Amino acid sequence: MRYLIIDDEPIAHEIIKEYCDLLPHMELMKNCYDALEALDYLREHTVDLLFLDLNMPKLKGFEFLKTLSEPPHVIVTTAYQEHALEGYELNITDYLLKPFSFQRFLKAVNKVALSPTARTTSNSLHTSLKNSIFLYSDKKHVHVKLADLLYVEAAGNYAKVVLTGSTIVIREKISDVLELLPSSQFIQVHKSFIISKNHLQTIEGNRIRINDIMIPIGKHYKDNLKTSLKL
Repeated sequence: MRYLIIDDEPIAHEIIKEYCDLLPHMELMKNCYDALEALDYLREHTVDLLFLDLNMPKLKGFEFLKTLSEPPHVIVTTAYQEHALEGYELNITDYLLKPFSFQRFLKAVNKVALSPTARTTSNSLHTSLKNSIFLYSDKKHVHVKLADLLYVEAAGNYAKVVLTGSTIVIREKISDVLELLPSSQFIQVHKSFIISKNHLQTIEGNRIRINDIMIPIGKHYKDNLKTSLKL
């Protein structure tokens, strides 16, 4: 995933690059210290993702964004939360408030990777990004293939991610995990469970069987499940 950092603060460039260097397939194309420098670069080159600051000299971040006829994915990085609504009206992917943790940064990048419109350098790279996510568990970042993910079970402020052959416990609410997963493959069936449609074996009354594990179907989720599976 080719990216630009557009920020007038050198320390911001250092933090973003340090975070990106921890992830596979992330390639820094250029450090831009104002929006005009980025415009010059984008006239001749294309990228998949912009990390964009808002409060910059010469040309503000959103003013710059409005000049782009076909902008790539954009993750805003700023100290000012009052511009969030305008950002989402401009179809940004995520809005990170400085200072942000690696875990929050990772969630934003995962949204880009899972987007059906993600621009990538090759079809094989697109498949790799689209079909996997990174989860933070036990002080390390675990690369998880979506094809291996059976179900997610809530446990308070934690979630248990059950894979074929292993289980990962992460400090995330189940609602946050659901945001990371493509709705075409995963669905919430209970306040405490998200399942993989691909691994669903049987539906027996108000229970689902996945790998010989019985998972309850909440009454508020049953109609949505039937619609999703065209039952």
